[in-house]
Amino acid sequence: MKTESRLFGGVAVFFALTSSGYGWWSHTEPAGTAALGVAALMATLVAFFLHVQYRRRGPRAQDRTEAEVVDTAGPLDFFSPHSPWPIVVALGAVVLALGIVFGLWLALMGFGILGLGLFGLVFQYAGRDDPGSAPTGPDVVVVRARRPAAHRPAGAQPSSSRADSGSGSSPS
Repeated sequence: MKTESRLFGGVAVFFALTSSGYGWWSHTEPAGTAALGVAALMATLVAFFLHVQYRRRGPRAQDRTEAEVVDTAGPLDFFSPHSPWPIVVALGAVVLALGIVFGLWLALMGFGILGLGLFGLVFQYAGRDDPGSAPTGPDVVVVRARRPAAHRPAGAQPSSSRADSGSGSSPS
């Protein structure tokens, strides 16, 4: 992400210089200066995010010159199999747009629906475990194997709990 961070940093510098030049030569038109300034701020935000991700995670395989294609293989991440929240967000956006045309009461309803949809979309998997951890849920049974006798501390007895043995019965 180092390359992408530098790329967006260059875009931010370009828009900042363009904005200042446009503001200098067009004294009577502030909208273009504001638009170019906002574009510079957005590119700066993306560059900052990518730089922070690079600092946290380190170089990816794409950032190393000696990397092979196989270095990027593996699971990508968790992707939601189904979610009603994008439809709620779209419905809220439509009602909000219609509310701008037909009245404040409809716009407020659309804003509420849109807020609910965004809240649901952002927090629908807030309690989910990390993607790299063991699966959990009502239909998942986690069975832990017993430690071999060589790895048990001296004098420790084998455990007979259900989680350790997996069968629920004590060893004989």
